Amino acid sequence: MPGIIIRPRARILHGHDWVYSSEVLKIYGNPKDGEVISIKDGRDRMLGSAIYQSQSQIIARRFSYQRQELDREFFVRRVQRAQEYRDRIGMDSSVRRVLWSESDGVPGLIIDRYNSVAVMQTLTLAMDQRRDLIAEVVKEVLGVETIIERNDSVSRKLEGLEIRTGVLLGETPKEQEVMIGGMIFLMDFLQGQKTGFYLDQVTNYRDLAPWAKTGRVLDCFSNQGAFAIAAARAGAYEVIAVESGAENIPRIKAHAHANGVTIGIIGANVFDHLSQATRRGEKYDLIILDPPPFTRVKKGINDALRGYRELHFKAAQLLAPNGRLATFSCSHHISAAAFHHTAIEAFHDARRSARQRHIFTQSPDHPIVLALPETEYLKGYLFEMFNSF
Repeated sequence: MPGIIIRPRARILHGHDWVYSSEVLKIYGNPKDGEVISIKDGRDRMLGSAIYQSQSQIIARRFSYQRQELDREFFVRRVQRAQEYRDRIGMDSSVRRVLWSESDGVPGLIIDRYNSVAVMQTLTLAMDQRRDLIAEVVKEVLGVETIIERNDSVSRKLEGLEIRTGVLLGETPKEQEVMIGGMIFLMDFLQGQKTGFYLDQVTNYRDLAPWAKTGRVLDCFSNQGAFAIAAARAGAYEVIAVESGAENIPRIKAHAHANGVTIGIIGANVFDHLSQATRRGEKYDLIILDPPPFTRVKKGINDALRGYRELHFKAAQLLAPNGRLATFSCSHHISAAAFHHTAIEAFHDARRSARQRHIFTQSPDHPIVLALPETEYLKGYLFEMFNSF
């Protein structure tokens, strides 16, 4: 088996599973991109098996501490093991994230299940080369009828992979209703959001909903309306959803109708809408901020933090005396501490005092591995305003 020898102090020696090109001391055996390689230290000790990609800054991604091939038996074990974990923690077996990349020992492979349909992304060359085998295994182990490929993520370009969407196995599914977190949503698996839905927020829809009861709620960056619907179902007396994506407006309306709730829907830029609402003197008991990533690269961190601070400032001006702000960031490069600090700064700028009432994170079917900080990306807080002492 070809492989690499790593330099001293490489992060993989401390439990991480990635090897950057700058951490490689020597490459031997002439490995091909997408091939399985061995990782060794300078003393020729085996550190595990990894997938190789010379064109990526991350040249190797370890998937096993043993010598292991990416064969059928391997994928069967990985899928079964991932489902055993999710069953054990009580995740819905019919709708959930089946596999999540490094968190489940399959770097670059993401699979979501929606009843009889599985939606798959292969974001590394090694997984992409084996996508037909993976689809067969998923169909066999999960018993689903259709496997959809949603390889239209821009991150594929970092691996030199083409954009591709289609049906890998089974028949092309029609739009269908799917129950997620007790709510009904219409799913278009080939044209809709990434792998179908933001399953990483499902537990947060449930946890935040009781805070909306009897209040006036503003759901910003509403996307498909999940937070707004959860708030309306919990008994909010008024819910307004703000969404800039024109293609999402009909979706929010359809989802509200399917769930038997009434939601005011505004198609607008959230920053602009918050400014206009402030000038009108509007007040809300709960404001929800769940924007898309403000940066996807490290060099954009400072701009992203300024954006979060401005967003929190605008929201703080609209909160009632005891109003609450639920705010989320899914930007991988923004730490929880940095995100939290933008709220502190914004509340000071707005002359508001706040208590922290709850901490949100990604749903448990998106496992966080301690040695892999990149697996923890969704962070969120619930703040409550109060009168200063």
